[in-house]
Amino acid sequence: MAYLADRSVNLLNAHYGLRHAAIAGGAAFFLPHLLKAGFTVPQVLVAVAAILAGRFILRPVLVPLARRTGLRALVIAGTVVCALQYPLIAGIDGIGWRFAAFLAVSSVGDMIYWTAIHAYFSALGNDAARGRQLGARESIAALVGTIGPVLMGYLLTSAGPGIAFGVSAVITVASIGPLLFAPDATIKADAGPADAAPRDSLMLFHADGWIGATAAIAWATILFASLGQSFTAYGGALALAAIVGASSALLFGHAIDQRQGARVVAVALGVLAVSVALKAYAHGDATLVMVANAAGALAFCLYVPALMTSIYTAAKASPCVLRFHVATEGAWDLGAIAALLATAALISAGAPLWSGVLLAFVGIAIATPPMLRSYARHAAAAPLR
Repeated sequence: MAYLADRSVNLLNAHYGLRHAAIAGGAAFFLPHLLKAGFTVPQVLVAVAAILAGRFILRPVLVPLARRTGLRALVIAGTVVCALQYPLIAGIDGIGWRFAAFLAVSSVGDMIYWTAIHAYFSALGNDAARGRQLGARESIAALVGTIGPVLMGYLLTSAGPGIAFGVSAVITVASIGPLLFAPDATIKADAGPADAAPRDSLMLFHADGWIGATAAIAWATILFASLGQSFTAYGGALALAAIVGASSALLFGHAIDQRQGARVVAVALGVLAVSVALKAYAHGDATLVMVANAAGALAFCLYVPALMTSIYTAAKASPCVLRFHVATEGAWDLGAIAALLATAALISAGAPLWSGVLLAFVGIAIATPPMLRSYARHAAAAPLR
């Protein structure tokens, strides 16, 4: 099976699954935890924007660091730093030193981890089976996402944030295990002048920043508010959404490898657009919010393999995968910061919470042309499997 044929990718997917268990069971509850602690929605959105701004400023240090350590060590280091976020989250009860420390640690950890893991996947993945490999990754993430949110909601309610976020920290550290058996990937000392990402890839990740900041981050505040600020109900909604999305990524990942990329892009972006409209419409109705959240999970399980197959294929063909992802991650940060600040400004001016979710259409509009161009370029060249 192409889904399981590559041992290196299997190890990366095992790591990613464990890491996503911590994200679905910990990081996904960061925004609700701050809202419960008394932060306003605009304050929460600006805090996330501050983390991304820190990532953007710090990211250029990765290239000289990776030349000495290799990508595997960088992913491991990023994972460890990300684990340190959780004890800090648990102690936040307002704007103070713990909150400032959390912002700083999150900037460093996320900057190292996400840039390095994308470069690592790009370097070790197989172009001919990349859609299926990414489909398997997203399906694994969705499956583990059925357990983490329910457990986290229960622990936050029954045991408190210290234990709940502590469990997330332990799972994050445990996700290093599969990486210890994975091969390393090195970075060239000098990749030459053409080491930046091409314009289409930059546009795609900039657009994804808009989509992630609005259809995921801003949406989380609506979901939590619409469910009565109940951690248990919020966790149940995330688990239900994960169940809906678990199988779709495998099917569409296979279609990408069968030269049906343009059709997958059309379906994925269409479903994403419908889910965004439904999320905006559903605000305040708990039943509709649950349906909209499940539709959003389905949309992302279709959209992410389509997006990342294009990005990882372009990265592997570039002179340097890490330099490529330093550039694209920077574009993502700028898109997400713009969307978060725009949403915070709208809400502060009296606009309803759902108005920010509609800004995802900006990202969808930006993403559509370069994504279609990407699959048109590769359709003839990609061998069937």
